[in-house]
Amino acid sequence: MISIIDYGVGNVKAFTNVYKRLGIECKLVKEPDDLNNSSKIILPGVGHFDYAMRRYKESGLGSHVEHFVNEKKVPILGICVGMQMMAKSSSEGSLDGLGWIDAHVIKFNPEEIKVKPHIPHMGWNSLNINSKSGLLNGMEDSPEFYFLHSYYFKCNNEDEVMASCNYGIQFAAIVQHENIYGVQCHPEKSHKNGQKLLENFAKI
Repeated sequence: MISIIDYGVGNVKAFTNVYKRLGIECKLVKEPDDLNNSSKIILPGVGHFDYAMRRYKESGLGSHVEHFVNEKKVPILGICVGMQMMAKSSSEGSLDGLGWIDAHVIKFNPEEIKVKPHIPHMGWNSLNINSKSGLLNGMEDSPEFYFLHSYYFKCNNEDEVMASCNYGIQFAAIVQHENIYGVQCHPEKSHKNGQKLLENFAKI
C-alpha cells in the first residue's frame, strides 16, 4: 500500500491519479491510523520551506511517519519541497528540517545561471545519472523531468546523490539514504518518465 501524506501541501490528487492508472493501490494519509499497512510512503510538498514544515508539524503525523521510516524502515519518497524537508535546514526559512539526510537546502545564485529568467528553475531538464538507483530502472541514460524550484538540495555525502541536474551548477536531483529517497523534480508532471519513477518506487 502506497501511503501519500496529505498535510495540506502539494497536489496529492495527482499522485493518486498516477497510481490509479498503474493499477497500484494507494491511499491518502490524514490521521496516524491511516498509516497502518503502509509498505511505502510519499511526502509531497510545494511552496515555502517553513510553511511546509509548519503544516507538517501541525498535522500530528510527524512522529508516526518517523516511526515507520526510522524504526520500521519503510521506504519513503520526498518530492520537491518534500525532499527538501528531509535535509537539516534550508536557507529559505528558519525552521529545522527533518534531518533524515545530511544535507542543506540553498538558493540558486542568479550570477551562475545564463538563461533568463534566472530563478526559479522551471521546465524540463535532463538528469545525469551518477549511481544506480531503483527509481530509474528501465529509463534511458538521460531521462527528462519537469522542475519548478528556486532552492536546491546539497548533500554533504556525494555518494547519496543518485542523479544530478545542471542549472548553472550541478545540483542533486535524486538522493537516497538507506530507505529514504528524494526527488527534486515533479514526477506527477513528468509524463511517462514520472509515471515510471513512481511505479519503480512502488516496486522497491
